[in-house]
Amino acid sequence: MIAGGSLWIPITVCASLAQTLRNAAQRQLTGQLGTLGATLVRFLYGLPFAAAYLIGVHEVARLELPSPNAHFALWVSLGAVSQIGATALLLRVMAERNFTLGVAYSKSEIVQVAVFGFLFLGDRVTPVTALAIACATLGVLLLAPADRGHPLRALIAGWTARPALLGLASGTGFALSAVGYRGAALSLDHAPFLMAAAYTLVVAQILQTALLGGWLLLRKPDVVMRVLRAWRASLFAGFMGAAASAGWFTAMALEPVAHVRTLSLLELLFSYAISRRVFREQFNRRELVGIALLTVGLIIVTMRP
Repeated sequence: MIAGGSLWIPITVCASLAQTLRNAAQRQLTGQLGTLGATLVRFLYGLPFAAAYLIGVHEVARLELPSPNAHFALWVSLGAVSQIGATALLLRVMAERNFTLGVAYSKSEIVQVAVFGFLFLGDRVTPVTALAIACATLGVLLLAPADRGHPLRALIAGWTARPALLGLASGTGFALSAVGYRGAALSLDHAPFLMAAAYTLVVAQILQTALLGGWLLLRKPDVVMRVLRAWRASLFAGFMGAAASAGWFTAMALEPVAHVRTLSLLELLFSYAISRRVFREQFNRRELVGIALLTVGLIIVTMRP
């Protein structure tokens, strides 16, 4: 696979911005389609754009389609199924009374992805990377605390609560998903990183559309019909979702997932910037400390030796 140097950094920044815009579009669709319907939009309407990207890489860059193997099938299946499972767990967390605690624990994804990346793929976690992960994770927890008055105390005291355990499981699912996608791209040994990422993306989205769409057809066919009828509003969300995923997959084909997922927390800063710009709200002291720690973590992970 072709080395990309520091190319993963601007790719991850662009992916984070695209995901912020996709989340905003999905948020508008949730009221109309429900949470699962809006989630299906991400896969179903993103698939044509992902396929177009793969065709573009094949035709414009003149890169041959890779030959999938058993390892690729296992890795991409792990990524696709784990992502759906993690999303379902996160939705379950949000149905709990103390969902903010569960969401806070789901942020452990960044720590877990570093552990799984080392165990399954041999991606090294240097002390500098560990420091970046710790700063970024603490910053996120301060920005989205389980208890605004005592954020860290609530996090430590509530780790055995049901929402916290569901949140941890969700973080595990997202971490396994990221590792699965990187493993899938790396298993296509002779494919350049652009083709490996584009091919993995299309296969993953086909699997996810079939699995989630099939389940909804059996259990809630009316949701699928509403998703199909809302195609005009869904195209933008699908396009931005495909653009974000293409960025994530390409970055993870180039760089260990711990680095990519840490830098991807830029999405939170983008969301805060948009929110503050629209609503003209002021930052409180806790949020300023959280933003500072998150920024320090992002700077460290991009400037590490």
